[in-house]
Amino acid sequence: MSRLTWKDQRYWLDGEEFRILSGAIHYFRVVPEYWEDRLLKLKACGFNTVETYIPWNLHEPREGSFRFDGIADVARFIETAGRLGLYVIVRPSPYICAEWEFGGLPAWLLKSSMGLRCMDNEYLEKVDLYYNELVPRLLPLLDSQGGPVIAMQVENEYGSYGNDTAYLAYIKNGLIRRGVDCLLFTSDGPTDEMLLGGTVDGLHATVNFGSRAAESFGKYREYRQEEPLMVMEYWLGWFDHWRKPHHVRDAGDVASVLDEMLQQGASVNLYMFHGGTNFGYYNGANYGERYEPTVTSYDYDAPLTEWGDVTDKYKAIRGVLEKHGIPEGAPFPAPIPKKTYGKVALTQRGELLDQLGQVSAEQVQSVGIRPMEHFDQAYGFILYSTQVKGPRTRQKLHLREVRDRAQVFLDGKLIGVAERWNPQPIEISVPREGARLDVLVENMGRVNYGPYLRDHKGITEGILIDNQFQSNWTVSLLPFESEQLARVHYESVEVTEVRQPDGRPAFYRGFVEVDEPADTFLRFDGWQKGIAWINGFQLGRYWEAGPQRALYVPAPLLRKGGNEVILFELHGVHGLPEVTLTDMPDLGDTAAVDEQVLNFVQEEE
Repeated sequence: MSRLTWKDQRYWLDGEEFRILSGAIHYFRVVPEYWEDRLLKLKACGFNTVETYIPWNLHEPREGSFRFDGIADVARFIETAGRLGLYVIVRPSPYICAEWEFGGLPAWLLKSSMGLRCMDNEYLEKVDLYYNELVPRLLPLLDSQGGPVIAMQVENEYGSYGNDTAYLAYIKNGLIRRGVDCLLFTSDGPTDEMLLGGTVDGLHATVNFGSRAAESFGKYREYRQEEPLMVMEYWLGWFDHWRKPHHVRDAGDVASVLDEMLQQGASVNLYMFHGGTNFGYYNGANYGERYEPTVTSYDYDAPLTEWGDVTDKYKAIRGVLEKHGIPEGAPFPAPIPKKTYGKVALTQRGELLDQLGQVSAEQVQSVGIRPMEHFDQAYGFILYSTQVKGPRTRQKLHLREVRDRAQVFLDGKLIGVAERWNPQPIEISVPREGARLDVLVENMGRVNYGPYLRDHKGITEGILIDNQFQSNWTVSLLPFESEQLARVHYESVEVTEVRQPDGRPAFYRGFVEVDEPADTFLRFDGWQKGIAWINGFQLGRYWEAGPQRALYVPAPLLRKGGNEVILFELHGVHGLPEVTLTDMPDLGDTAAVDEQVLNFVQEEE
């Protein structure tokens, strides 16, 4: 049985009163070599517990194909926390939100019309098969088995999405049936709607908010009088979207609200204690008034920066814990060094449109336009190509429901860009002999929160010239995984030549010599938009639209000697084809987090 229980508005661990002091660190946003460093910094601050989500799409990227190694080795992360003397709270999906691609749901679910996050039999069958793989890996880590896991969440903020409480009961019973005997709980915002839709009788309920603690706890007490106060997500920062400022929150304000929570006897989980990085294609997106994709950095203005440095917020939190008699839990680890390696000339270039057959994962013939998921593609880019008959003069090309950003080429020349947040037709003229039409679409991240989770990618409702649907397409699937990246053909470019963008997507490659690997930051001054890799590891997206101006490169991704840098640049570079590795991060211009955002009294972007 679980060592953690609750009674009389308190938690009890092994029969003694216990306050959960937790911080969120997501193993999947931190390279494994740094897990111990981040966990030790959490313990040093005075916390006794770490919380992490488990994203389904990381562990089952293709249906029936499971991954639990490297950055996906959740058992090793939990074991590391336990070895360091920390308890663990696990939030094991199927849905996690977390500003993570599709809220952690795997993209292959979208190939079917099954219901999501509800009592749909097809969906539940997929969840069960996943749990059959996941849960047995967690059982030896439960506190009843001598492990550090003291609590596990059922789904996530379900009251913000639906009211199918039979579904929540099914997930709860599925965990119990597989042998999970630790404390189970739900977490939701402190509103009537969310608590009504997301809580289940007999299942411990917790709440999520960022300020106005007394008001939020008061609403919670209307529903749960005897249970302990637990803020499962105390939002002390916020995440960033492209084309918006970097969010920050005053350290004194964060400390004041934490003090108020502790004075009321609450337990708390800081979301986030350390945010980390949305490596690869795994950033999510929000859809309020419009589609807004999340940046690569998940710094979150947390007490530890994306690269693990202490902030004023960390020091302010430490001061509050000290005020409440909570000692430091461990010596603080030595700072991780950073280094500038200077400019890196990208001396090789390989154009995408010239080698589609070579770098595509697959090329498929399709009469009509279909989204990525129809072709079993989850992430990356998809290119639709056809031959258009002429003559046509100044007609309108319509990409119906572009998801999320498309570049349109006629006989290899860029004629326009269509963006989901600003859909506009593109003028097209075709000579009498006809022309080749190519439409390259970037998946910029699936919606992770709210009613628009069913977020197919590519072009979802067809391509028209004026009112005429265009047919007979060659579809090139471009996830740019390691096997496709290895097939790119490069030609030498003149590095001393100042270039002007030609609008054609291309791969650029260069090498940097490293004497001693250290943390560094990859800057893209002059580049416009694309994806970056270091030694085959996909760092994430960059975009001149900001706010983020540099990508974090952890030292374990580098090696002594030569290191390969690859960009897939969508538009070309202004100036010399080079990037810079510097010891200075750059998250862009800042703006304070809106008070309304921190209280679920909002449109949740």
